[in-house]
Amino acid sequence: MTLPFKALVLAGSRPGEIDSAATYAGVSHKGLITLQGRTLLDRVLGAVQAAGAEAIGVSTSDAAIVSALPDGVAAIAASTEGPSQSVREGANALGFPLLITTVDHALLKPEWITQFLADAPADTDVALMLAPEERVRAAAPDTKRTYLKFRDGRFSGCNLFLFRSEAALPAIALWRRVEQNRKQPWKIAAMLGPGLLVRYLLGLLTLDEAIARLGALAGVRAAAVRAQDGLAAVDVDKPADLDLVRKIVGETV
Repeated sequence: MTLPFKALVLAGSRPGEIDSAATYAGVSHKGLITLQGRTLLDRVLGAVQAAGAEAIGVSTSDAAIVSALPDGVAAIAASTEGPSQSVREGANALGFPLLITTVDHALLKPEWITQFLADAPADTDVALMLAPEERVRAAAPDTKRTYLKFRDGRFSGCNLFLFRSEAALPAIALWRRVEQNRKQPWKIAAMLGPGLLVRYLLGLLTLDEAIARLGALAGVRAAAVRAQDGLAAVDVDKPADLDLVRKIVGETV
């Protein structure tokens, strides 16, 4: 049985940042990019709804995105401080358990969400999905992702998070530090502390050990869930990603 949940879709923009994927597609916001005749916003909302979300909110400050929201989906103002603070605002508005994803998760499938919720350990406050490199490369050989290397392999994030209850909120401060260093994995690893950092650099630290340690630093119980489908790690962050997802779904432009 699927865990009852609310869902938050992050569709904010970083202040002063030009969204290269949106510019490439000729739209004002990446959520308005079309794929197989549907906007990315509509595709993500459809997947979340099909997975059984009891309530859905979209975190954005973009008027075009707000106008495109269907009835029953709440618009939640995105924080100028970044995605982590937007999650706090979304949690306050929607409640828990809260599934968090992003508007550029173009290939998101309901079954990925249900697998994630089913596999997230019941005794943890925070869970996140990561895809093993071999599954990503098998599903999308041409994709270029950022990987974290552990003793049990390399993993890429899947833009799927679960905050099980209010006890998960202390993780937001650490999330903010992680998002600031999201393109520099060694800086994220440095948060583990000297002993575990050395183990990470030597390839002795497992994924589960690292996530548990990061959770402890944040004051929460955290766990990683491994994606079954490597496509779960593919989002639309740059023009090459858009070309890739169009190729995956068999769309030509």
